[in-house]
Amino acid sequence: MYEDRTLICKECGAEFVFTAGEQEFYAEKGFVNEPQRCKACRDARKNSMKSEREMFTATCAACGKEAKVPFRPREDRPVYCSECFAKMKAE
Repeated sequence: MYEDRTLICKECGAEFVFTAGEQEFYAEKGFVNEPQRCKACRDARKNSMKSEREMFTATCAACGKEAKVPFRPREDRPVYCSECFAKMKAE
């Protein structure tokens, strides 16, 4: 039913193959438009949209070492470095 088709990437102008399997997947998902970009350009576009996670510095409540955490530490809750957190989780 589906045949491989060669398309032109609108980003870099390179040819890429829109395989029969990909076309079937698109149809199953209800996508009506075929891809506009090659795999490399799609991946680059996805990665450019991701933002870096903000890290915060805190003092470990168990050992006193500096810890980097992906959340804003609060005064009413203890923060642990990854080593102390792993020890606590294992217990």
